Amino acid sequence: MSHHYLACDLGAESGRLMAGHLAEGRLTLEEIHRFPNAPIKVGESLCWDITKLFEELGVGLGKAGARKLPFTSISTDSWGVDYLLYDHDGAIISPTFHYRDARCAKGVERAYSKVDWNTIFAETGIQFMPINTLFQLAAEEPARLARAGLMLGIGDGFNYFLSGVARAEESLASTSQLYNPTTKSWSGLLIEKLGLPPEIFPPIVPSGARLGPLRPELADAAGLTQLEVIATCSHDTGAAVVAVPATSGNWAYLSSGTWSLMGVELPAPILNDACRDLNFTNEIGYGGAVRLLKNIIGLWLVQECRRIWALEGTTYDYSTLTQLAAAAPPFASLIDPTDPRFLAPENMPLQIADFCRETSQPAPATPGATIRCALESLALQYRRTLGQVEELTRRSIEGLHIVGGGSQNTLLNQFTANAIQRPVVAGPVESTAAGNILIQAITLGHIDSLPAAREVIRRSAELQVYMPDNASAWDHAMRQFWQVISRE
Repeated sequence: MSHHYLACDLGAESGRLMAGHLAEGRLTLEEIHRFPNAPIKVGESLCWDITKLFEELGVGLGKAGARKLPFTSISTDSWGVDYLLYDHDGAIISPTFHYRDARCAKGVERAYSKVDWNTIFAETGIQFMPINTLFQLAAEEPARLARAGLMLGIGDGFNYFLSGVARAEESLASTSQLYNPTTKSWSGLLIEKLGLPPEIFPPIVPSGARLGPLRPELADAAGLTQLEVIATCSHDTGAAVVAVPATSGNWAYLSSGTWSLMGVELPAPILNDACRDLNFTNEIGYGGAVRLLKNIIGLWLVQECRRIWALEGTTYDYSTLTQLAAAAPPFASLIDPTDPRFLAPENMPLQIADFCRETSQPAPATPGATIRCALESLALQYRRTLGQVEELTRRSIEGLHIVGGGSQNTLLNQFTANAIQRPVVAGPVESTAAGNILIQAITLGHIDSLPAAREVIRRSAELQVYMPDNASAWDHAMRQFWQVISRE
């Protein structure tokens, strides 16, 4: 018997409505509708065009309805930390701020004037990032918060749009730095200390919660009258980890895209001083598992270089940039991908060049050299992070699974295998949509369990294995990397 599902997968560059078809133990995915998702300027603020995204999802639903397939359910996954505010009448309070907006720095300052970092980490187990929801809410003006009756993360806001039921799914709630992974509830302590209105925080539900039918007006317009809305893992990384094609043993994952998220699955959070000092995060995954991970800037480095070069008159596709990087000399210069200057630069190639000059290295002179510098530095940062994972968990990691769009970057995958000196398994590419759909299937009883879902992925996805090579060269490069980051 076959089953049909829909997944709204929202990313920082684009959104898609995907169809998933499960038959004979295999999952196939089909893109029904893709739409751009670029930040917009509202005054001096960087924001999301939420109204446009809702409209595009409506277009996608219409296209899905035209397929005349018996779709059973739908769910949305999105990036974390950003949120929608609603007034007491249920209308969205504009604007919806972007996590790269400059106000985050003000939020950090305000939050620290009310509560110290040690308390924040002890309550939440979430790494420090100025973009976290906690700091964004601290940056809100009191008049806007006074108007608010509800706050929802982006993915949960789209599930609310679909179902009319406002719930915070725990994987997305856990990214906010206002969720306590021990009590599995909002942190009343932090909400009180920050002076946030407690009534805006909705009930938290587990991954796979059934929210109800598609709103009648959407169902009638699209011809999807039997569709049920499910809160799978509203956080895209939580969904992506469900689609990691692992079996057993001590493996780690890397969800690779605009951001790189590297970590392991654990039964309980690690909330000790070492975890705090290494700036790791304890997010929640499917089934209440803890995703101990670190957020690392990822292919944003490449995306922003490409954007700047296009503005300057030369457009490169990603394949060409990878070829140019492969042809460039190895280890000519390295950067620290965690340096704050790379978070929201006006000119990424210039920032990379400036970092290299400031650390007494030659500045990359060509696009190929710039991209090679970025990719080699990312691979070495992965090695550093994997070592920290082993230190925190006292586990020896045997291999790494790379999922998401970045798993298509064959050069970075090989660099990563070389850097960590362990096998790397790349794929699936569409891990977030696949994980989203697999959780729907588990919820509806079409798949028995998470291990069974991962077996579906192993049968369905095209996976590529990268074996480590050039150990001595990469060991030398790691020593070079340590010298660079210690000179900052």
